[in-house]
Amino acid sequence: MKPNSSRDLPDLLRQKMMEQLPGRTGQSRFQPELSYGRQYGPSAHDTRQAAVIALLYCHDDQWFIPLTKRPAEMADHAGQISFPGGLVEKGESRQGAALRELEEELGITLTEANILGQLSSIYVFVSNFRVQPYVACVARRPVIVPNPIEVAKVLELPIDVLLNPRSHGHHSVSHGDLTFSAPHVEFAGERIWGATGMILGELAMLLEQVTQ
Repeated sequence: MKPNSSRDLPDLLRQKMMEQLPGRTGQSRFQPELSYGRQYGPSAHDTRQAAVIALLYCHDDQWFIPLTKRPAEMADHAGQISFPGGLVEKGESRQGAALRELEEELGITLTEANILGQLSSIYVFVSNFRVQPYVACVARRPVIVPNPIEVAKVLELPIDVLLNPRSHGHHSVSHGDLTFSAPHVEFAGERIWGATGMILGELAMLLEQVTQ
């Protein structure tokens, strides 16, 4: 990172997200094969609204993002790496849902003042979710208390790992009769891919713009 970027990162990122977002340009670096751009297209009429939160925190002069591994028995995206988040409940804002889910999953309580901005929404056609990602920030590592019902494992992903091409790779995914290649970020023995990877791809592009 360039000088002072560690200290200035939240303000720089907030300002950058107020400009035109990279959207598909950033997301596509981690787009799986055979998706045919459906993540960018219109949602189905019965699409469920969801929200997730990418929380940045500083620890030992490094910035991290906590991700969760979903339990194997969950109905949607079991065993995959995700941001804290979930369905938007009736009468709830998407931002409110993201903050609520962060507290429910990791025991971290934030307010709207911690929100830096939002990234481009993405349509997860496999489970029929329209996901709105938010980016939040706290100055130091929060106390993380994972909910075992919703979280099998917590990954504290360093931004330096996210931005390092050596951490990027591809793996094969089998779905029914199809086998396709999916790009990923590899960290702590896990592969971060799919919608989570695409959201990280847009965030990574913004981070590159403000730290290089």
